[in-house]
Amino acid sequence: MTRSTTVAAAAALLLALAPRGVQAQQPAAAASTRDTVSLSLEGAVTRALGESDEIRLARSDVGLAAAQVRATRAQALPQLSANLAYTRTFASPFGGGGGIALPDSLSFSPDSTAPLAERVRYLEENATLAGLQGLGSLFSGLPFGQANTYTATLSGSQTLFSGGRTGAALRIARSYRSAAELTLVDREAEIVLQVRTAYTRAQLARELAGIARAALEQAEAFLAQERLRQRAGESSDLEVLRAEVSRDNLRPQLVQAENAAELAELELKRLLNIPTGQPVRLTSPLDAPARVATEADAALATTGRASIAAAERQVEIRDEAIRIARGAFLPSVSVQAHYGRQLQPSEIFGFGETWRGDAAATLNVSVPIFNGGQRNAELQTARLEAERARLQLTQLREGVQVEYEQARGEAERARAAIAARQTTVQAAQRVYDLTVLRYQRGLATQLEVSQSRLELLQARSNLAQAIADLRIAAARVERAVGGNGGD
Repeated sequence: MTRSTTVAAAAALLLALAPRGVQAQQPAAAASTRDTVSLSLEGAVTRALGESDEIRLARSDVGLAAAQVRATRAQALPQLSANLAYTRTFASPFGGGGGIALPDSLSFSPDSTAPLAERVRYLEENATLAGLQGLGSLFSGLPFGQANTYTATLSGSQTLFSGGRTGAALRIARSYRSAAELTLVDREAEIVLQVRTAYTRAQLARELAGIARAALEQAEAFLAQERLRQRAGESSDLEVLRAEVSRDNLRPQLVQAENAAELAELELKRLLNIPTGQPVRLTSPLDAPARVATEADAALATTGRASIAAAERQVEIRDEAIRIARGAFLPSVSVQAHYGRQLQPSEIFGFGETWRGDAAATLNVSVPIFNGGQRNAELQTARLEAERARLQLTQLREGVQVEYEQARGEAERARAAIAARQTTVQAAQRVYDLTVLRYQRGLATQLEVSQSRLELLQARSNLAQAIADLRIAAARVERAVGGNGGD
């Protein structure tokens, strides 16, 4: 920066331009260093990935998908269950036991001591009574109406064939889990982009506030110099009044810039889950990234993006849903087995009595015949859903490619703007220095000084904006190709 060694007032003016860069990033309020959170750009990204509510939600989705995979796999494995029950009967139509009692007129009691002819005649005449009494003795030994009943059963089942639906369900579950994991990666990349964008905007807002503050300090110094000139009889009251107006016009700009910086910091704190009252200090400089994009990145835009891979898993899921719908037209085969033991003691804890057992196995074949066309409708729906998933995948790929091209174009524009605005800042600084010197020598007006100051302020603001645009564009390029928005 060119300084005049002959004019002390001009030197004081130019010294006011010194604060910039990191100095402009210091908090406006004097906060305690102990309570201030120092954040670098990478530190902010790490914090967001560890504490972001969006990331925790995505991780819970991955856990839920893993649980669904286990639940689906369990349906394909043998099912085994055991049951133990005790029943207390308080009243029963079979209560009393003892079999069936017949009236005396219907009793069958042949006399074994009678002559053979009489015994044969008695048998011929009472044969029906013999059958009835035998039937009564048949039921007399059954445990109907017992007060205490213990039952122990062991049951098992296994699906042998389901028309391919079980295998398709397993593949769907695995694809769903993979899609959830890819969605987590995509959300992490999105969070990284948001944090880098918010951090850069907070840096830019602080830089602009610093520039506005430096301009106000410059105007204050200029006003002080005008008052000195007035006392020396070299300046009029009008010139002092103009300097005061010029200074006062800069105050709203400073207030606006500081408010914008505060809002930008609040957005960054929100993403990082930092309390709004906690002061932060941004330690990374606002400079241009070394790398933006290469020709090889264009191909990665449609192959390295996690969201595209997740959409591909959705297509796989829809294809498996078609197989499930087709399997509904095929027979299903399953086998069930049952083994049980039953005890009906006369006492509650009469476990020493005889347990009665039963065992059975069933082979079940279910053949679908007609259900009103529901299976056809489900198959048609599955095919349409698969087609929709493929179309959505194609649209996503095209959208990502457009996103990459837009980000790359914005990065190229910002890089060109930086080169041009760096030259503009140097020229504006030189013009301002010379205008101040000319004013001190009476060769320029105060309006020219104010105009050159405004041009310098605008040039520095434009340069800071171009650097921020390039950083954000670089982060979007990396996001488009599936990265985490690094430099």
